[in-house]
Amino acid sequence: QVQLVESGGGLVQAGGSLRLSCAASGRTLSLYALGWFRQAPGKEREFVAAIGPINTRTYYADSVKGRFTISRDNAKNTVYLQMNSLTPEDTAVYYCAKRSSPVVQTGSAFYDAWGQGTQVTVAS
Repeated sequence: QVQLVESGGGLVQAGGSLRLSCAASGRTLSLYALGWFRQAPGKEREFVAAIGPINTRTYYADSVKGRFTISRDNAKNTVYLQMNSLTPEDTAVYYCAKRSSPVVQTGSAFYDAWGQGTQVTVAS
């Protein structure tokens, strides 16, 4: 059983940056697709970004494309989300997730392990 633990959230001013990390224990992540999702108050959880086992295959939601970058360090069993040019609309709890497959998917139902989430708040 894999455990995922996010960190790096916090309060930032609009236009600022944050880097989220998600460290895994219990199983290596190197063979699997990984994703970041977010959920704002009163809204459904939405896809943010995903990455295949090799860093060259990445996918982004249109709302974050060009501002966010997903990456992974398989040696450290960690996935990252670099978030730049943040806006108040990015305020949400951010979750990392793992698929039991190397194929990237954008739907949350395809992911079978989730972290507890980290709060990101962007002040205007």
